Amino acid sequence: SFAFKLATRYPLRDFMLQYEEADYLHVARRLADAGVAFYRQYDEENNEDVTVLTDHSHGWVKGPALPYRHPAGLDDGGKESVWDMQVIRTAVPKQVVVNDDNYQQAQSDMKAEVKTDEDYRALWAEEYRWAEHYPEAGRAYEAQPGQGVWYAGIRRERHRSKLITFEGKSNAMRLRPGMIITTPGRDWPDAPDGLLIVSTACHNIARDSSYFITFTAVPWSIHHTWRPEELPWPAMSGTLSARISSTTENDIYSHIDAQGRYRIRFDPDRGEWQKGFESCWVRLAKPYAGDEYGFHWPLLDGTGVMVAFENGDPDRPYISHVMHDSRHGDHVTQQNHKRNILRTPAKNTLLMDDWREHEFIHLSTPHSGNSELNLGALVSAGREKRGEGFELRSDGWGALRAGRGLFISTDLRAQGASEQLDMKEAQRQLKDALNLAQSLHEAASVAKAELADLNAQKALLTQSLDELKQAALLLSSPAGIAATTPKTVQLHAGDNLTVTANNQADFSALKKITLAAGKAISLFARESGMKFFAAKGNVELQAQSDEMHLSSLKDMTVTSHGGKTIIAAKDELLLTCGGAFIRIKGGKIEYGSPGNQTVKAANWIVSGPEKMDITHQSWPQSVPKQKLRFLLAATPQSPTKMRAFEPYTLSANGAVLQKGLTDENGAIEIEHQIPTDKYQIELLSGEKFTIRMVNEGEDKPEDAIVRQGFRAVDPAQTKDAANLGTQFSVVFHQFLNPQANENNK
Repeated sequence: SFAFKLATRYPLRDFMLQYEEADYLHVARRLADAGVAFYRQYDEENNEDVTVLTDHSHGWVKGPALPYRHPAGLDDGGKESVWDMQVIRTAVPKQVVVNDDNYQQAQSDMKAEVKTDEDYRALWAEEYRWAEHYPEAGRAYEAQPGQGVWYAGIRRERHRSKLITFEGKSNAMRLRPGMIITTPGRDWPDAPDGLLIVSTACHNIARDSSYFITFTAVPWSIHHTWRPEELPWPAMSGTLSARISSTTENDIYSHIDAQGRYRIRFDPDRGEWQKGFESCWVRLAKPYAGDEYGFHWPLLDGTGVMVAFENGDPDRPYISHVMHDSRHGDHVTQQNHKRNILRTPAKNTLLMDDWREHEFIHLSTPHSGNSELNLGALVSAGREKRGEGFELRSDGWGALRAGRGLFISTDLRAQGASEQLDMKEAQRQLKDALNLAQSLHEAASVAKAELADLNAQKALLTQSLDELKQAALLLSSPAGIAATTPKTVQLHAGDNLTVTANNQADFSALKKITLAAGKAISLFARESGMKFFAAKGNVELQAQSDEMHLSSLKDMTVTSHGGKTIIAAKDELLLTCGGAFIRIKGGKIEYGSPGNQTVKAANWIVSGPEKMDITHQSWPQSVPKQKLRFLLAATPQSPTKMRAFEPYTLSANGAVLQKGLTDENGAIEIEHQIPTDKYQIELLSGEKFTIRMVNEGEDKPEDAIVRQGFRAVDPAQTKDAANLGTQFSVVFHQFLNPQANENNK
């Protein structure tokens, strides 16, 4: 039986391991470490021996008063006494300093110290103890059990218990550890309140000699508690085998805590434990670790591990490494010994093959039809060569995104011996294209044709594509670039679409080619002329709202090879050459010439008046509409800071055009008509934007920043933020309940 005379409530330990240690030694070591002493006494009421555990001065038994005298001869007369008492003084540390490395308090100072205030010559020096294994240092004036200061205090009291000790002999058979005795006839200045027996040993138990015992005692004091001697702490050398444990049998995911620690079950453990609770949370040693970075491949239930112990302390285990076994076979064997493989339980794989002359790297995931990246020698699942270089593939979606720009090139850079954005071939091609456009631009200017926008091409080359100064996409290939699809290819440019070719540009379509421009179309051929052929069908040229001019430097031929040629004018038809003319106007024909007029005919027949009417085509006078999108962002350079689903009012030339909410991208879409020269946008917060529509030829220098998307905002128009919540609620209710709003009207 046990009796507890404890004054301290001791904290639970996270983990305690008993290995190659007898039960008694294990318990005694644990008690001594915490400063708890134990002794035995007889319980007369229950007729049994009781082990008493105590940690304070009142936990001992009051013993007999034993006179100090030496018995004479073999017969002591039945009188108990003590004799041959010796006082032993030992120098002990005056100060105890403990320290530890607690990974759960990595930034805390774990050092704790306790000093003895007594002025005693045998108290000197300092004891420094490392790896005492406590959770926090604590404070000297409010030490809690289990803290570093508390442990330092226990160590200090243990040293003080060895400061003065007594050794003596006695014939009292009832004398035992845990008793407080006095010695009438002899005073001990160092033990005025009595002596606490801490150990005894029996001697001369025989017929021819008298019985006596030797004992060790310390001064008993109400102010000081005796602490038992520290017992050797086992030192774990090597490792112990264990297995990862989870609360779920054959768990497909790792069972870890918020700190990435595991539960383990030691293979030598014979105890019955709830699955997943066989140990404390145990750290996994890693080859690389830092502040939220490092190397951690989660371990699953049943995985074999080897457990080591920090500083050899059996109470501080950690997983040192992981082992394959017959249940969990190795994925690199004699069959694939040339390969280095990292593979997760879900088959996410990083494979690096070192087969000389056939090296490759394979990174894959089974999701989306085995999405993978292959570098080097490309092989099939059967290790058959199927290519070389690199391959990025997936059966799912794919996206290639670079926020600062993307350069895709097939220009050779052997061994990667160049800068990342080495694009001199592409730059040379783009400069040649610009020079070609410049040359044709000058020729078209002389011919009074519409001119290409060279400034936009120069800006694209120098401000965006050159070293990818802006988030541009550049494709370059010395042998050609092709794009093909059985469906539709669409090219769109918010500003300019420029196509140049040093040789020939060919456009072919099996059915139709349509070309539409919101303003003008200009075709210019510098040397070899133009040809417009239609194998079948009509060829129509119309100027639906203005004049048409056909001019040639030399001969002009108008011929109908299988029909008639009709030249008709609604108001007047005038033919002139060399000063002579024929004017047909108002139903009359007028001839005029500065010289003779010659008529050659077999007959000249003049009859009465005759009239022929020609139906003249009429064309609709419409103004086309253009879809525009206004994007509301913090700045043009912060496209992710969108003002999505924000109520707005759009006005055109002062009149309200529409009301609504911006879309999820913070955009407003409108149908712009050419006569509209400006728009106003007012947000619910009171911010107002004025957007002036700048037509071609009307650009001003001050409009440059506006064309980039920057608008002036009048902060004085911003409404009180305290009322914005209510206003937003009202506006959203109106949009969500349009019928209710109509009924309220």
